Amino acid sequence: MQGKVSPERSAATGVYVGIDVCKGWLDVYLHPIGQGFRVANDRIGLKRLKRELALHEVWLVAVEATGKFHRLVQRHLHAAGLAVAVTNPLRSRLFCEAIGQLAKTDAIDARLLAIMAESLNPRATPPPPEIVEELQEIVRARAAAVEDRTALLNQKAAARVGLLKSELARRIAAIERCLVRLEKAIQAIIARDTMLARRFKILLSIPGIGPIAAVGMLAGLAEMGARSGKEIAMLSGLAPVACDSGETNGQRRIRGGRSHVRTAISFAALSASRYNPDLARVYRRLIAAGKKPKVALIAVMRKLVVLANTLVRQDRLWQPNPA
Repeated sequence: MQGKVSPERSAATGVYVGIDVCKGWLDVYLHPIGQGFRVANDRIGLKRLKRELALHEVWLVAVEATGKFHRLVQRHLHAAGLAVAVTNPLRSRLFCEAIGQLAKTDAIDARLLAIMAESLNPRATPPPPEIVEELQEIVRARAAAVEDRTALLNQKAAARVGLLKSELARRIAAIERCLVRLEKAIQAIIARDTMLARRFKILLSIPGIGPIAAVGMLAGLAEMGARSGKEIAMLSGLAPVACDSGETNGQRRIRGGRSHVRTAISFAALSASRYNPDLARVYRRLIAAGKKPKVALIAVMRKLVVLANTLVRQDRLWQPNPA
């Protein structure tokens, strides 16, 4: 049978909880006791969920990342003392296919998330501070506005009708005013939080990182300082992934990670490859060794994000000749 699981054990060994999240409700499954139910994705539904989970010894709760809809349940369960792991939807889908479960419903997804929590034991992650979530939301809105402005500028350049050009120019002007307001809001959020202001100052001290890249890293890599260099490179999608089989040594490539973080870091790396003494030296050495400029730039991006992670963890500004 699809998705057949090994014989179930006693509930005394602990319960793994899978929660499939949507805007209106939460589908919950308790493994291995086989209990499933649905609650509303609001504060009343979460109260019922916590009462149900309080009856069991919960070892881990697995929640699929779904934009902002999973944040409320993650924050409430973490505050209740439960370990909550937020999983990548692609990872959970691949796990379902790996065990032969091809059908997809909310209830099935909740069950498979619980089984995946037991099988893979994903790392529990505390929710970011609310002010960081506020910053992330505004930074995403700014990025969307920049994309819209670029699209309108391209349309205006290709337009031949005067009326259309005028309409596009008005829309571009409106977006630019919106960008000014969003950037002021970003500065205000950073200024009113001591932790964000300190990290922002540390990032700006690194040659090559400007305000836009620093804000992108603050919002996109809230884990900075709490993870190792390898982990932060993997989260950024800048760690080379091996592709070897038998006697074949495949070419290492980057994959996965957070594309919006890579975009922010890429512009900083272009500047750092020229004006950051250490990273410029790395870039020139790789080019001299025959590496393609794009490969050399990715190496600079990786070293840049690892450097930022180290400085944030040590809570110190960049120095040309550190002690």
